[in-house]
Amino acid sequence: MKIGEISKRAGIPVETVRYYEKIGLLPEPDRDASGYRSYRQAHLERLLFIKRCRNLDMAQDEIRELIRLAEEPEADCNGVDALLTRHLSHVRERLKELASLERTLVTLQAACSDGRTVSECGILGGLTSELEELDTTVGDNHVPGTHGPGHR
Repeated sequence: MKIGEISKRAGIPVETVRYYEKIGLLPEPDRDASGYRSYRQAHLERLLFIKRCRNLDMAQDEIRELIRLAEEPEADCNGVDALLTRHLSHVRERLKELASLERTLVTLQAACSDGRTVSECGILGGLTSELEELDTTVGDNHVPGTHGPGHR
C-alpha cells in the first residue's frame, strides 16, 4: 500500500508516517519500480502499535525500547514491566503537577468578580504576580508527552 493508504488506515497523518521512518520507529518500506514507498501489513501493525503507545503518553525512547523488547519474544518480561513501572511513575508525577496547576487556576479564577474592568481583573493581576510562583509549583515537563527537562 502507498503512504496515503497506510496513513488513512492507521489514522496517522502522512507527515507523521514519514517522521516515524526518519527517526527509526518505523522501518523504511521497499520502493516500487516508480520509486513510491510500498508499505506492508507489518508497517501498518507497527504504526498502530506506535499510535497506541503515544495514546498512553509514551515518549519516543520508551516506544523504541518496547519495540526492541518485542523483537525478542522469548526473552524475560522484566524489561517491559520495568519500562511500564517507570512510565507509570512519570504519569503519577504528572497527575500531581496537574492537580497543582488546577489549584492555581481555581485560585486565579476565584479572584474574578462581576462588574470589574479588565484593568481591575483579579485573574490578570494574579497571572502577573504569580509568574514566579508558577515556575516553581508546576514542574518543567508540563507538555504532554515529555519526560523531564530537555526532552521537549
